Amino acid sequence: MSIPEILLLLLIAGICGGLAQALCGYSRGGCLVSIVIGFIGAFLGTWLARLAELPDLFAVTVGDTSFPILWSIIGGALFAAILGFITRRPSK
Repeated sequence: MSIPEILLLLLIAGICGGLAQALCGYSRGGCLVSIVIGFIGAFLGTWLARLAELPDLFAVTVGDTSFPILWSIIGGALFAAILGFITRRPSK
């Protein structure tokens, strides 16, 4: 895997993570947090999709790696919602 392919995967994961955060309302952190949520969301979403025997929808292939866009956003939103509940700010 070359450096441009890695950078492209980071960009795709960042966009998916940002969309996932926007869907659930969790907005702590910046670009790096969005990238991490995108990658964790891809892992979590793909795992849940395989458990439910759902197909890989909107997968982008970069080099030899396939990145599931839809499952990354869904899994990232689920992960960000869980993070939002765990790290809830105290009420004033």
